[in-house]
Amino acid sequence: MVRKKLVVVGNGMAGVRTLEELLSLAPDAYDITVFGAEPWGNYNRILLSPVLSGEQAFEETILNDEAWYAAQGICLHLNQTVTAIDRSRRVVRSDKGIEASYDRLLLATGSNPFILPVPGKELKGVVSYRDYHDVRFMLDAARHKQHAVVIGGGLLGLEAANGLAARGMSVTVVHLSAWLLERQLDQAAARLLQKNLEARGLAFLLEKQTEALLGNDKGEVRAIRFKDGHELPADLVVMAVGIRPNTALAESSGLYCHRGLVVNDTMQTYDPRVYAVGECVSHRGMAYGLVAPLFEQAKVAANHLAGHGIARYQGSITSTKLKVTGIDLFSAGDFIGDDTTEAITLADPVGGVYKKLVLKGEQLVGACLYGDTGDGAWYFRLIREGRAVNEIRDQLMFGESAIGDSGHAGENRSASMADSAEVCGCNGVCKGTIVKAIREKGLFSVDEIKKHTKAASSCGSCTGLVEQILVNCVGGAADVTPKGEKAICGCTEHNHATVRKVIREQHLTEMSALMRYLNWRNEDGCATCRPALNYYLISSWPGEAKDDARSRLVNERVHANIQKDGTYSVIPRMWGGVTNPSELRRIADVADKYQVPMVKVTGGQRIDLLGIKKEDLPHVWEELAMPSGHAYGKSLRTVKTCVGSEFCRFGTQNSTQMGIDLEKDLFGMWSPAKVKLAVSGCPRNCSEAGIKDVGIIAVDSGWEIYIGGNGGIKTEVAQFLVKVKTAAEVLETCGAFLQLYREEAFYLERTVHYLHRVGLDGVKQRIVEDAAGRSELYARLHFALSFEQDPWQERIKAGALRREFEVLAL
Repeated sequence: MVRKKLVVVGNGMAGVRTLEELLSLAPDAYDITVFGAEPWGNYNRILLSPVLSGEQAFEETILNDEAWYAAQGICLHLNQTVTAIDRSRRVVRSDKGIEASYDRLLLATGSNPFILPVPGKELKGVVSYRDYHDVRFMLDAARHKQHAVVIGGGLLGLEAANGLAARGMSVTVVHLSAWLLERQLDQAAARLLQKNLEARGLAFLLEKQTEALLGNDKGEVRAIRFKDGHELPADLVVMAVGIRPNTALAESSGLYCHRGLVVNDTMQTYDPRVYAVGECVSHRGMAYGLVAPLFEQAKVAANHLAGHGIARYQGSITSTKLKVTGIDLFSAGDFIGDDTTEAITLADPVGGVYKKLVLKGEQLVGACLYGDTGDGAWYFRLIREGRAVNEIRDQLMFGESAIGDSGHAGENRSASMADSAEVCGCNGVCKGTIVKAIREKGLFSVDEIKKHTKAASSCGSCTGLVEQILVNCVGGAADVTPKGEKAICGCTEHNHATVRKVIREQHLTEMSALMRYLNWRNEDGCATCRPALNYYLISSWPGEAKDDARSRLVNERVHANIQKDGTYSVIPRMWGGVTNPSELRRIADVADKYQVPMVKVTGGQRIDLLGIKKEDLPHVWEELAMPSGHAYGKSLRTVKTCVGSEFCRFGTQNSTQMGIDLEKDLFGMWSPAKVKLAVSGCPRNCSEAGIKDVGIIAVDSGWEIYIGGNGGIKTEVAQFLVKVKTAAEVLETCGAFLQLYREEAFYLERTVHYLHRVGLDGVKQRIVEDAAGRSELYARLHFALSFEQDPWQERIKAGALRREFEVLAL
């Protein structure tokens, strides 16, 4: 395929994150050119405050150095500002005369600091706080100057003030409002924060309006004058009073701007060839200045640039954490409230703790925490998901650990986090970085993680989350406290990882022996642990461990989906979604004979017979004379296909046959959770391969394989794994990945959550880079499948077992 040209204007966090997401989805789709106005590679602006305070070096903030761009084949133009876009010719031009043509253009021009329009704003010694240039200016001033005034008591203003104080300057914060961080805190929490900062030597002037900046005969700032006539000495003035979207380039090229460069839910501007992300953007009238929404936008933009076309950005609920070491502060959602909400508060001024939770109906809509922010991430998740909290309301204030199983609070938070999710706000460390360090460097303790990644090395509020990630990666080998991971259930104190490890190391094949070895409190187990233990046994020792039907969920015991009226749903298997007149006649005959009230086509291209009585199930299976569709099991469900090259004008490969071969190759596969596959005959993706556990997309030169998609309650886009040439490679690669998932995932853990836990890089290393290991995994899968039989046919042949389906007459 001919590669398209993508030009990115802006080398900051939003633009480069879009590229990282794009390269993971479609690494060969574009020739990429990046223009950056600064002379450095992409760096973490969140960490500028630790650089200013002396806690970090600037080099430690670099996210992508020049070598990274070269390794990705990206043409990088540093220290060049794009000054013009010719949309008719599809060309951009820089201030140094460099031109680049594009098929798609991504604008990530960020924002400009707002400078108060007061006399003296142009004096020497007046600086904004947005980039590393500003930090270097302040560091130089701190070496020669004494009195600093920071105008603005928001996040950046307070971080700048703290950093300058740490450098030995006398610092006063001037703020127009009645309390600090009025957008992030209520007044009670802000008072506690101010008291803490005053103890560090900072001074505050609240409800003060700047009238002018005064200079000396050298053109240098010497003082600040307020509306009330009061003057304050200042030989450094930092303006941190807000930002404005940088839309000058967009406006000059005729793109529609209103409070930012206007984009739709796919991050497209009014010109469909031009996308935009970051602080320059206005989405549904909102412009965001925090990093989390920008990364969410980046993911959506990358999805559409890659041609998947299924992601939507619908705005963000934001959370805030102050990056001042030793100060724990968190807020999210609507923490102020109004007449339609109610607030629960906890205040301990002496202990320096304040909590406020705002509820609207049955939902948590806002949280404001000071001094104890350990549950901030959990509250934020409750706010984003809109989960009803009425049942846990009485304990809500006391956090996740106080609620336990009743509110799903005891679950491992890290398992559902994306690799890109930030774990350590102080140092900007994401989950993927921690997972990669654990696996590549063989880490087994939090202290080792601190040393290699800096996560949990500052304020320490993320230590518990880091422990969870560690336990997810190395299981029982993790050197953490016992609360590092939740037990499987109340029958035991052991977690999933420990149980799997014991089964393998002790070669246990019977549930009773496993329970005795681990001192199970309840020797019969329960409905939570028995299905998990049964799966771990049969997946670890196929052919040796006996499948315990008593430990199966009801649907798997009767091999059909129970419905709310007590009847059952039967879905026969149609290989790759392909059927024939004979099968269709049998389905129609069964529907007539057994008076099936509904016959429906499923989303997986199968036919569902709904409303079948339990006693009729064996007869229905026998008369259908088709294999079980396993639609009821934690197993392979379907392989969805499009028409492909056999009939479609756009098809590049025979996707239908590929789907049939895959489904037959994997038939009978039980897994930790349900598994769905899809094969598309071209990148148009008619079979929705981009949101399946395993998706295969045909291209001219072979097949692209994606993993970890999910079309459920929370849609997840599958991640690119590898491109292969032959159908045999598709079978081996998909089978190897699914066997790795079968062997390592926890029971009921979907592929997307498994990937979030172990990291895509680790899976690639074992599936893509290790050919021998891939072959062994595939062989182990086929060995396990050799013991499986079609459960419908097995029940039909064992006629005596039909009594399970008979209804006793009373």
